[in-house]
Amino acid sequence: MKRVAIYARVSTNGQSVNNQLRELRQVAKRQRWKVVAEFMDRGVSGAKGRAQRPQFDKLCQAVTRREIDLIMSWSVDRLGRSLQHLVTFLGEIHAKGVDLYLHQQGVDTSTPAGKALFQMCGVFAEFERSMIQERVKAGLARAKAQGKKLGRPRVAPSVEREVRVARTKGMGMKAIARKLGIGTGTVQRIVKEAA
Repeated sequence: MKRVAIYARVSTNGQSVNNQLRELRQVAKRQRWKVVAEFMDRGVSGAKGRAQRPQFDKLCQAVTRREIDLIMSWSVDRLGRSLQHLVTFLGEIHAKGVDLYLHQQGVDTSTPAGKALFQMCGVFAEFERSMIQERVKAGLARAKAQGKKLGRPRVAPSVEREVRVARTKGMGMKAIARKLGIGTGTVQRIVKEAA
């Protein structure tokens, strides 16, 4: 008998997970799956990471401890908003021998069709990452062509002088950065340019 964990999430405290839980429990009963745990995050966005979703984090810990065989969720958006995050999550749970059932989408990764669907999602996630990279590159090239300065603004000339003076007095780069409230990379750049 499959050991199942149900994960439910609502974005606002005014919403209820009861409908999600009731329907998923009925599916588990029909499939003769044993519900061994239920995890519910209330008032938390799916865009948040594990640290901001304590019950999702506990679910992941249960996966790591191999306490479950299948995760049930009402919909893919209950698990997360980013396709890339979802594909990564699926890879992590599959590495532990855990499958995923998404009720609204009718996806069960313990079946060949379900696995194929999620593999296609992985392809689309990679495509999405590539498209984002291309848009960023095009945007940077356009900004540069329009004469816009790219990168962080330079520090004031007075700060650059303070860096050079502190360095000639033998002060370390980290100490200079701390003292002036700037990054060590900035200190290194100023010192290198002065050499």
